[in-house]
Amino acid sequence: MKRLRKIIRIDEEKCDGCGRCADACAEGAIRIIGGKARLVSETYCDGLGACLGDCPQGAITIEEREAEEFDAKTVEGHVAAQKPAQPREKPRPPAAATHAQGHACPGTLAQMLHPRSATPPGAGDAAGDGPEPQLHNWPVQIRLVPVQAPYFQGAHLLIAADCVPFAFADFHRRLLSGKVVLIGCPKLDDVEFYREKLAEIFRQNDIRSVEVAHMEVPCCFGLVQLVRFALADAGKEIPLLLTKIGIRGTVCETGRPDVRSDSLRAAAK
Repeated sequence: MKRLRKIIRIDEEKCDGCGRCADACAEGAIRIIGGKARLVSETYCDGLGACLGDCPQGAITIEEREAEEFDAKTVEGHVAAQKPAQPREKPRPPAAATHAQGHACPGTLAQMLHPRSATPPGAGDAAGDGPEPQLHNWPVQIRLVPVQAPYFQGAHLLIAADCVPFAFADFHRRLLSGKVVLIGCPKLDDVEFYREKLAEIFRQNDIRSVEVAHMEVPCCFGLVQLVRFALADAGKEIPLLLTKIGIRGTVCETGRPDVRSDSLRAAAK
């Protein structure tokens, strides 16, 4: 039975058949056929977009349209039937898409970075150009990050509105140091998609703590609600810290939410 829901869309003009999306799709919804990625069946696609960050050509997007419902039981049988995996056609990648870490666009390849320890206030790096960056992971955009990226295991997660690093000059030292970061905009982005994806990230990984950094403008508080509901959807009890940043670059307030997780879970239903 078809209903309106989120599902992947593959742009065949952009697809080069590299196969990374097929590898990233745990449900086996994507196969390489005739040198292009194809959606095998709508019932296999959960619409969460784990394959988005693995496409070096940006050929995969999420759209909302009438589609057959996702069927987890059918997927289980489909995945079992695919083992051992059959060799698939995999054309040689174009030179422009190849780099030192393998065949993937540097903009979407999940990478664990290793910044040095946080720099004390006022201290610069060896070149005297400023404090050391504290970015531990790439990509950072919620839509692009793989649900099971290796840096999520045991992570202290910072979920920041994308205006926060521009407004808060001490972002790297004060907020980012020692954390994995994800960014998004609760006003301009697809918040329902973000809610579903964050819930899967919480559900499938060992996240130790979550801090939400948002701007003081009212619409930005939507990021806080989004994370709360995603935690409730995932059924996880993860320590949550909220930090509000002013448009003039100050920390307006920081602290634990005063809403109990059980009431959030009831509100999320």
